[in-house]
Amino acid sequence: MQRRRSDADWLAAAARLAVRARPLSSPNPGVAAILVKDNAVVGRGWTQPGGRPHAEAVALLQAGDDAHGATLYVTLEPCAHRSDRGPACSDLIAAAGLAAMVYAVEDPDPRTAGDGAKRIAGAGTQVRQVRCPAARDSLSGYLTRKQLGRPHVTLKLAMSLDGCIALDNGNSQWITGETARAHVHSRRAMSDAILVGGGTWRSDRPRLDVRLPGLEQRSPDRYVLTRGGAPDGVSIVSSPRAISEIPDGHYLYVEGGAKTAAAFLAADLVDTVHLYRAPIFIGGGAPSVTDIGLSDLASAHDRWTLTDRRQLGSDLFEVYQRRADTRCPKERN
Repeated sequence: MQRRRSDADWLAAAARLAVRARPLSSPNPGVAAILVKDNAVVGRGWTQPGGRPHAEAVALLQAGDDAHGATLYVTLEPCAHRSDRGPACSDLIAAAGLAAMVYAVEDPDPRTAGDGAKRIAGAGTQVRQVRCPAARDSLSGYLTRKQLGRPHVTLKLAMSLDGCIALDNGNSQWITGETARAHVHSRRAMSDAILVGGGTWRSDRPRLDVRLPGLEQRSPDRYVLTRGGAPDGVSIVSSPRAISEIPDGHYLYVEGGAKTAAAFLAADLVDTVHLYRAPIFIGGGAPSVTDIGLSDLASAHDRWTLTDRRQLGSDLFEVYQRRADTRCPKERN
C-alpha cells in the first residue's frame, strides 16, 4: 500500500521541481506546483522561461478535469495581480474547484502579499500555509531581491587542503579535478550573473561561460568588480554594494579572486558559500581570501551552517548557508 504523503512531503517535492525554473524564469521567481488527487499526481508545473506561464497555470492545464477536488501544493503564494501576459493565478485556482491549496511562502510582492491566499479561500477552497525550508531555499534568489534589493550571492572557492587558490606565481590550473570543474559549470548555468575581480580578469581573462553539452546557451551575464574598464560583453560593478544595480537577476555567482571574496565577505553580502577542496597541499601559495577586517575570532563563529557535503571525484564539495540572524541590521529587515 502506497504511503500517504504529508503536506510537507508534497511541498518538498515541489521545491525539487522548482530547480527546473532556475534561472530561466527571471525576472519572475522560479515557482513549482503539484496537483494531487487520491494521493496521486494529476498535474505539475514550474515557471516557464521569461516568467510565463506560471507554475500553477501549467499544472492546472496538465490536470484538466482532474483538477476538480484536487489539492494544489505550491512553493509560493499564487499571484493576485493581472498582467498583460495573463490572468492572476489566484483567479485561475479559485475557478478550478480545488478541494485545497497548500503553499509554503507568502509572496512579499505587495501586489499579492496575502491577497492571493485570501482570494482563493474566498472561493470556498481550503487554504493553509505550511512551513517548508526546502521551498524557501528554492526561492532564495527571489526573496533576497524582494526583501534586500539585491541578488542572492553565492561565493565559490576552490582551494587546496591548506587554503590556497594558486601558487605564488599565480598558477591555478588546475587545483580541482574534472568532476568538480564540471559541477562549477552546472552552478554557473543556474545563475543569472557571474562576477570576478579585476585582477582575476586581467591576469586570467576567464571566459565565465557554461561549457557543458546542451547547456552552452545558459551562460550567465558577466560582470567584473573594478573601477577600470572592461571589454564588450562584460559589465562593470564598482563595489560589492553596487550589485543592487544588476538588473532583474535573482542569483549572482562570485568566483573570485581572493580580494573580491574578501570584499563581499567584509560587506556582509555573501548568502551561500560553495567550497571545493582538493586533496593537495600547496604551501605558501595565494590564500583563498584576504583580510576581511575581523578584530576578534568570536565574531567569526556561528555565522555559517553546513547544509551539504558530497564527494566530486577526488575533491570534496561543501555548501555553507549564512544564518539570517547574523546579518548586519540593514540586511535583517
